[in-house]
Amino acid sequence: MDSRLISTILAQNKQREELTLAPEACPSSRGQRFTPENTDGSRQDIRSSFTRDTDRIIHSLSYTRYIDKTQVFSLVQNDNITHRVLHVQLVSKIARQIGRALRLNEDLIEAIALGHDLGHVPFGHDGERYLNRICQDERIGSFTHNAQSVRTLRQLENNGRGLNLTVQVLDGILCHNGEMLEDVYLPDVNKTADQFLEEYESCFSDGAAGKSLRPMTLEGCVVRVSDVIAYIGRDIEDAITLGMMRREEIPSPIADLLGDRNDRIIRSLSYDLIQQSYGKKGLCFSDPYREALQELMSFNYKKIYLNPEKQTEDGKIEKMFRYLFQAYLKELVSRDESSYVYRWACRKMRPEYLETTSPERMAVDYIASMTDRYFNEDFRRRVIPREFGFKILTG
Repeated sequence: MDSRLISTILAQNKQREELTLAPEACPSSRGQRFTPENTDGSRQDIRSSFTRDTDRIIHSLSYTRYIDKTQVFSLVQNDNITHRVLHVQLVSKIARQIGRALRLNEDLIEAIALGHDLGHVPFGHDGERYLNRICQDERIGSFTHNAQSVRTLRQLENNGRGLNLTVQVLDGILCHNGEMLEDVYLPDVNKTADQFLEEYESCFSDGAAGKSLRPMTLEGCVVRVSDVIAYIGRDIEDAITLGMMRREEIPSPIADLLGDRNDRIIRSLSYDLIQQSYGKKGLCFSDPYREALQELMSFNYKKIYLNPEKQTEDGKIEKMFRYLFQAYLKELVSRDESSYVYRWACRKMRPEYLETTSPERMAVDYIASMTDRYFNEDFRRRVIPREFGFKILTG
């Protein structure tokens, strides 16, 4: 593209942001990378810094593996159930709608939303708990999917080189956990890149640290709230599809205010959030809506997430995690050239990865990157006997 046209488009994009973004928004010009990139005439790009981050995320191998990672329900032969790939798209759509109404940077919101769950392991939050227990038992710290998402983007993707995303996107991903509702979601606008790195490292020693972190941008706060809005009603729809519950079981006071269908729940929560947050430096729900959402989350935990019917295979799955971890650890320590995990660490990753990463953490990285299908297949390959390749002749 002609350099003069590129300059014109960049000027138009900057002017558009100056005219439309709210004072609380994070303009694309503020995007900061840990490694500065070449911006001379030969590398000019009409995309904003955050749009480039989105492109790097969706073209990553980790993003491709979203398609076969559990959202809530594992071991279910039903193509109508939500998988992780759909969840992040729902978060992105909801967050961009809220961000547009509040005049925030939709490019930043989209990058955070699409990358926020890249560190999720097979079998969803259940698998995350198993992997965290393994880390604690092995005395290598903790495991949380939000920190692993950042680790994936900073240190594992691109054969260990990382994708060099902006601090604002990485920070929004790190701080996206929204299991605990807040009265007001305020960004930590004074947070520095060094502070972000300190918070990131703390998540590997204290798994609970990531739940209380505040994003440095209001856009990050939007994604954090949108994560909850995206899953709370959708999980109910999936549970109804599987016959785990009936729609009539949703408590009437909640259904009367928020609705009893996913689309109504999304609309009511999004509109209330916009109504209460417009023109302010933080996000909040009105008291009735926040209380109803809290009650709905408690209802989901009791009826869905902690449902004994859903947990019948949990013991077997945790044993699978521990078996594969020990198998991978053994092969990494012995430098087994026939091992998939060792060939991945030795040939796919940069030499620095082997030099600076413990075998235990390598095994965790490998398991976290797996899809549910690959996890199950590798376990079967190692445990279930295969048929012989010949027939026994008789007669």
